Parts: sequence; C-alpha cells; structure tokens
Amino acid sequence: MSKRKSSIQPKTSTDESLEPHLGRAFDLVMELMAIPGKTGQEQEVADCIIKHLRDAGAPASAIKTDTAHRRTPVPGQLGNLALRLPGTARSPRRLLSAHLDTVPICVGSQPVRKGNLVRSANPRSGIGADNRAGCAVLLSAAIEILTRGLPHPPLTLCWFVQEETGLNGSRHLTKSLLANPQLAFNFDGGSPTKLTIGATGGYRMLIEIEGVASHAGGAPEAGVSAIAIASLAIADLQRNGWHGDIHKSGKHGTSNVGYIFGGEATNVVTDHVALKAEARSHDPKFRKRIVREFEQAFRRAAKEVRNVDGVCGKVKIAGRLDYESFLLKTTEPSVQIAAQAVRSINQEPQHAIANGGVDANWLTAHGIPAVTLGCGQKNQHMVSELLNVKEFEAACRIGLRLATATES
Repeated sequence: MSKRKSSIQPKTSTDESLEPHLGRAFDLVMELMAIPGKTGQEQEVADCIIKHLRDAGAPASAIKTDTAHRRTPVPGQLGNLALRLPGTARSPRRLLSAHLDTVPICVGSQPVRKGNLVRSANPRSGIGADNRAGCAVLLSAAIEILTRGLPHPPLTLCWFVQEETGLNGSRHLTKSLLANPQLAFNFDGGSPTKLTIGATGGYRMLIEIEGVASHAGGAPEAGVSAIAIASLAIADLQRNGWHGDIHKSGKHGTSNVGYIFGGEATNVVTDHVALKAEARSHDPKFRKRIVREFEQAFRRAAKEVRNVDGVCGKVKIAGRLDYESFLLKTTEPSVQIAAQAVRSINQEPQHAIANGGVDANWLTAHGIPAVTLGCGQKNQHMVSELLNVKEFEAACRIGLRLATATES
C-alpha cells in the first residue's frame, strides 16, 4: 500500500468538451497492432511511435530511452521509451504509461474491424490489443497536444518494455527517465472505466530435479526417476490444496506449475527435469507460505524416490519476486483524478483489485502510486482476443483529459 502523502488537490480545470481525433486514434491502434513485437523485440513498435511523435512536432531532445533492457532476464532491443514535455502551466508532473510488448501468440496479428469489434483475421493469432491499445491512447494524446498546441501540465508519456514476462521494463526502470511525476496513470487491459487500484504480488520459481540415469528395461531399479519425483511433488501439492486456487485459514492465493521439461527416450530413467512455477497472493506472508509448501513438497518427493542402493534424488530451487502487491487508498490523488476523468465522459468509475501484475506494481514500489485503466481489450493472451472500439475511444478521451488537466 502506498504510504506517500500528497498535498495535490484533485480538481481539474480541463475543458470537458475536449475531444481527440478518434478516427486518427483508431488508425494508430490498427497500425500498432499489426506490428510484431513480443517481449524483447519491441524496436519496430518503438520506431513507429517515435516517427509519429516526430511528425507531430516533438523535438528529438524530448524523446528518451533508458537501459532497462540491459538488466532484464530476456535480452532486449531497447529500454523504456519516454516523451517528456515541459508544462504550459505550473502544476505537478503527470505520467501516462503503457507497455510496448505483446505475448508470442500475437505475432502474426491481422487486425480487422467488424462493426464495433476488432479481431484477428489470422486464426492462429491474437491481435495484440494488449497492449497496443494502451500505446495508442498515449500516442493519440501526445499528437493532440503537439499538433493543436493544447495547454497541459508537465508531462511524461512512457512506453515500458518487457511487461509480459514479469513487468521487467518497469522493474528495471531508470527513475530519472520519468522526471519525477507526482501523478501516474497506467493504461492496460480491460474496461476504461475500471480503475485498478491494487494488484497481487507474484513469485516465480525454477525447480531442477536431479535423479540417476539407468537403462529402463535392463536395470530400472538402479535409476532414480526425476519425472517420478516431479509427479509425486505436484500430486502432493494438488492433494493438499497448495496448487491452483488456494484457500487456507481465511487466506487466499494461487499457484501453478506452468512448465515441465525432461527426458529424451523411454528406455532411459530420466535423471533431470526442470520445472517453472509461480505463487501469487495479495498477502506477502501467505505468498511466502505457498512458496515454502512448494519447496517442502519437492524435497519430500526427492527423498521418497530411491534406487536399489538407497540413493535418492536432489532438488535445487531458485526463485525471485516478480512484483510486490500493492493497494492504493481511494483518496490517493491519482485515483481521484482518474475517477474525475471517467466521469467527465459521462461514465461511472469502478474500483478494482487485480489478481495479475501490472506496471503499476513497480511504479508504486518506485514511489509513484499509479492507477491503471483499461482500453477496451478483451480475451487477452488468446487467439479470440478482440478490441471494443467504443471502449477504446472512451480510453482515448479519458487519456487526453488526464494529459491536459491541471490541479488547483
């Protein structure tokens, strides 16, 4: 939970009739969704955004990047991208953010509009609305400000890299890139009227099991099966309620073994298996308990599987915190100002808490409490992904209001 106090009074002086060029915004999102750019391969997307910014009149000196990609687990082509504009009025600096990358299933996107929805014409691909729609909301607001000379507060627009593999762009952010914003609004998936003010924390594990290889037909008793160890451990976790949706003593969390690899032939007792797993909870102590249950289950299973000589398997577990949970108060200025922006387009905001991570997790951890709004994306990370055009347009209207409002 954010503990930072602010003297900012969330009263906006923006003209509520201010409207973006929605046709241009739609063209931007269609262009961006068609560009491949999974995690670590965001350069072409960034180049497209930079070109539009420069064409709109942004000076080259206002466009900056950091070196986050040199510190991320996945090798990247570039760091976080930012446009920094000085304000036309004295006011706290505002940050609007979104992430550049998509998941691999969106490579090959062929966005096509049918009525109020955009889907992929490629049946094997999503459209990448998560999160090219967020990128387009920021880009649309920037172009409006630059081409129309709209009054605005000091403003930073930031497009984060490598969100989809653990919020790594925002995690490894060089904070000076943002120029010390005091208000922050992150655009990601879902409804534009949903204000996500909190999100769960996530922990990832790499579990490696070492057994003993032997001939599966000639001397199976001499082997120690790493696959058997993994199977026993996962069954133990499932049977005792520590895998999947977890409810224990009034606490709640989730876990998943999402990757398992090992073995090359059926006639060899497999001596090595690697697994990747995760644990999530809004309660950091309970999340640690889930991780501990995983560790104990795999170690018990390793001791249980022995060969004829009494040799058992070994387990090595490496883990790291992807992002910590957070919860903003509804009185947080960014939350109140976002709610006002939603109401300014005659919609009613709804507060929500996410069971997945968003870049706001790390922004808040960096001391920049951020509220997250959606852009009309549905069925994210699926080939059935779609973009609701009316909701996307609403997000563009909200985004422009947030980018141009000032506080009294």
